[in-house]
Amino acid sequence: MERELYFSRIDSAFSVHPVVAMLGPRQCGKTTTARQYFAIRDIPVPQTHYFDLERTDDLARLENPFLTLGRLEGLIIIDEVQRVPNLFSALRVLVDEPGHNRRFLILGSASRELIRQSSESLAGRIEYIELTPFSLNELLDEDSDPLNDLWLRGGFPRSFLAGSDEQSAQWRRAYIKTYLEQDIPNLGIRIAPVMLRRLWMMLTHYHGNIIHYAELGRSFGIDIKTVQYYVGILVSTFMIRQLQPWHENLSKRQIKSHKIYFRDSGILHSLKAIETMDDLLVDPKMGASWEGFAIEEMIRLYQAKGFESYFWATQGGAELDLFMIKGNKRLGFECKYTDAPKLTKSMVIAMNDLKLTQLKVLYPGTKKYALADNIEAVPLTDVLKEFDDDQ
Repeated sequence: MERELYFSRIDSAFSVHPVVAMLGPRQCGKTTTARQYFAIRDIPVPQTHYFDLERTDDLARLENPFLTLGRLEGLIIIDEVQRVPNLFSALRVLVDEPGHNRRFLILGSASRELIRQSSESLAGRIEYIELTPFSLNELLDEDSDPLNDLWLRGGFPRSFLAGSDEQSAQWRRAYIKTYLEQDIPNLGIRIAPVMLRRLWMMLTHYHGNIIHYAELGRSFGIDIKTVQYYVGILVSTFMIRQLQPWHENLSKRQIKSHKIYFRDSGILHSLKAIETMDDLLVDPKMGASWEGFAIEEMIRLYQAKGFESYFWATQGGAELDLFMIKGNKRLGFECKYTDAPKLTKSMVIAMNDLKLTQLKVLYPGTKKYALADNIEAVPLTDVLKEFDDDQ
C-alpha cells in the first residue's frame, strides 16, 4: 500500500533541509515507505544507499561514518537510527561539507525527545515527520468501509491486513512481547519487562481518563517520579498519547492533570483481551476506546502538534474531549458511540467559553445533522471525506 501523503511530506521536507527524520513505532511501515519513496520518485538505484542498523554488517560499516558515508552521493537511508545516537554529530559534518549532493532520510522507532542528539547536533538541518500506523483517512475509498476493522485491529499494517481477527490478535500479542523484551532494551532502557507490562495493563483502565501518578505509584510500590518515567517511555515510543488540559483565563477553575490514551486501538484491545467486534461492543471501556480512536484520527488528520491539541474540563463538570487550535480556527470535538448524539449542556458551555469556530460530535452513524448553531453530529468517516473542502 503506497502512502502518498507521506511521500509528499518527505518531498516538502527535503526542499528545505538536507536531513529528514521519519519517526514512528516499530512495524508501522517506515522501511516500506522509505523504499517506496525512492522507487516512486524514480531516484536511480546507484544514487540510493540503504543501511539497516539492526544488521550487524551495516552496523559495522558505520563504525567509521566519515569513511563510509563521506564517499557516497545521493539519497542515504539509515534505518533504526536510535541504535547509534552518536551518529548525528557525524551527519552534521557530512551535510555541511561543500560541493556534495547528499541527502539523508533517517528512520527511527523513538521520539526526537528520546533521540536528543538529533535535535542538538542537527539543529537547522533536520525536519521531523511522524509516520503513524494506518489511519482511516488513508484507507477510505468508495468501495469499502474499513472503520470497524481499523478500530478493532488498530493500524499496524500486519495487524490490520491480517487474514482474520484471530491472526490479527496473534500478531499483536507477539508485537507486545517483542516490544517489552527487545525494543525497550535496545533503546538502552533497563526496565524489567514484567514491570512495564504490568504498568501497560494498568493504563488500560486510565485510557480516556485523567491519570493519577500517586495512585499508580501506590499500586506498584514505587514513587511518583519512577511512574512518570515509565509512562514517559511509553509516550516516547509512540504507544501512549498524553493529552494536555487547556488553560485559559476563564472565571471557572479548570482541571490541571492530563489524560492518557493508547495511540493504537488494536494494542489497547490486545491488552484487554478483546479480539472480536462482539467482544468490543460489550466491553465496559467500549466508549472510551471509541473516544481514543476518534481523537487519534482527528489529530492525525489535522497534523496537530502537541501545542495545538488539548482536552478541556472544568470543576463544574463541563468537558470537551478534544480542543484543537489550527491557525485562527478553534475546533471542538466530542466523541460518542451512540446511534443518535444529542445536544448537551456541556457542549453549549464549551462552545461559548472556548469561543469555538465549530463543534463536531463524532459518532459511528451514517447521517450528519445539526444540533445547534455551529454544533453538528457527524459520522467519523464524513469528517475525513469533507476535510479537504474545509481547508
